[in-house]
Amino acid sequence: MSLTDTYTLSNGHKIPVIGFGTWQSADGDVAYQAVKWALEAGYRHIDTAAIYGNESSVGRAIKDSGISRDDLFVTTKLWNDAHNYDKATAALDTSLDKLGLDYVDLYLIHWPNPAALRNEQENAWESANADTWLALEAAYENGKAKAIGVSNFQIHHLEALAKTQKIAPMVNQIFLNPSDHQNELVAYNKAHNILTEAYSPLGTGKLIDLSPVNDIAKKYNKSIPQILIRWSLDKGFLPLPKSTHQEYIQANSDVFDFALSIEDIQTLDALEHTAGEHLDADKADF
Repeated sequence: MSLTDTYTLSNGHKIPVIGFGTWQSADGDVAYQAVKWALEAGYRHIDTAAIYGNESSVGRAIKDSGISRDDLFVTTKLWNDAHNYDKATAALDTSLDKLGLDYVDLYLIHWPNPAALRNEQENAWESANADTWLALEAAYENGKAKAIGVSNFQIHHLEALAKTQKIAPMVNQIFLNPSDHQNELVAYNKAHNILTEAYSPLGTGKLIDLSPVNDIAKKYNKSIPQILIRWSLDKGFLPLPKSTHQEYIQANSDVFDFALSIEDIQTLDALEHTAGEHLDADKADF
């Protein structure tokens, strides 16, 4: 495998097996330089979102890279203030304008149950998601998004969406690492041909200090982040590591010359609930 190897989404669109995350990469030189370094290191899958506030910098780095658009996979996400058809349609146009692109490869609903909706009628999120998804389906049909999906959706959110959807989500991007397996959700995704993307594959840094991870890293002569990224790949997930440091950006891509043994995967699996907390989409204050 390599950074240019791909998974195939349910609609046949190819997606590189590792994405470069840009969450908390400040707009301006920080985000621009991080994406520029990532592209120079060989990443071809860049993940951003409207709420990150850095789409313009991401787009500028993509343009300045000189890499053919056909060789890139760009993801962005719809924020919580645009959960209806008209607002979602306008939000995608705004994101495309900031990115300087005619289309994104993947457009995601960022959260299923924004806090603002919880003060309205019971299960207001369900009708809002249905209306929003219509906009994503339209974007897919008119070519503004080559694939569509969701982020942070749990099983009940996906089942509610399935009541009205004409096109099923192709991706579900979730908080996923050895400390938080979300096994039932991962199994649901797989059963419904939804690719599972793993954001925070390093467990927001909280797994790095655990001795079992350190022992495995020494065994393979790899860094702890490289071991955790490899865990996601060996599980069939698509990890989204992020960094704003050139050496870490490069190192996080150096994960294709080894595979974890079954025993080492089991050791990492046993770390569930030892670091970090699951981000509950119905409780998170977003």
